[in-house]
Amino acid sequence: MSETMTKPEAKAGKKKNELVETIVVIIEALAIALVFRTFLYQPFSIPTASMQSTMMIGDYFVANKWAWGFGKNSFPLPLPFSGRFLSFDTPDRGDIAVFHNISNEDYIKRVIGMQGDTIQMKAGRLYINGTMVEREQVGSGTDTDSGMSAVPVVIYRETLPNGVTHTIQEISDDQPLDNTPEYVVPAGHYFMMGDNRDRSADSRVLRQVGYVPFDAFVGKAEARFFSIKNNLPPWQLWQWPTNVRWDRMFQGVDQNYTTTPAP
Repeated sequence: MSETMTKPEAKAGKKKNELVETIVVIIEALAIALVFRTFLYQPFSIPTASMQSTMMIGDYFVANKWAWGFGKNSFPLPLPFSGRFLSFDTPDRGDIAVFHNISNEDYIKRVIGMQGDTIQMKAGRLYINGTMVEREQVGSGTDTDSGMSAVPVVIYRETLPNGVTHTIQEISDDQPLDNTPEYVVPAGHYFMMGDNRDRSADSRVLRQVGYVPFDAFVGKAEARFFSIKNNLPPWQLWQWPTNVRWDRMFQGVDQNYTTTPAP
């Protein structure tokens, strides 16, 4: 004699199956997100003004983690060895990169010096291998940083020796890091600088950043996906109408400079 389930039993079994399926879907989604973040693209936010006006406080962007292969700082838990694997390319002058600093923090700066280069700042001008880097004034703006008063700045378009152009901003040409000794970049290292030249702790400060080894790179900054003023938490949706910078979203990191035209 065959047996059949009653309707309550059938409903209970169906709900149990639906719950199991939901749990499986959630686990799969989390696994996909973990793999995506670990091996492909990792999101970061900008907490300071050191890369203005290229990267503003409150910008959110993704870094390509496989652009230059993987190093010991590419994963949530540091690997117990140095060197890189699956590395088929290296950073170019002008790239914006996230790297793990000697102070155990993630920094974002622009690659300015390659191994063997000599780098120096003289009267606010950047010299690479003894040649002054070309710059052209393109406008003016305001430098804002959390907890600091707004300061007027001059915006320049700088052209690096390999032809890469980007904007920098300067308060003046006589700030503390505008005159430096000559730096010689060691083999396997890079010289990193912020685009906000007078408010950036970068490779010019040897005790804090210094020369950055290739192994310390986390990824190449590629695209902004969100931007909000005053470093407000993105989950505060009621702040969005007046604070989200809609014009800075879904763009390459070197796009969309907001300046006042030069006189």
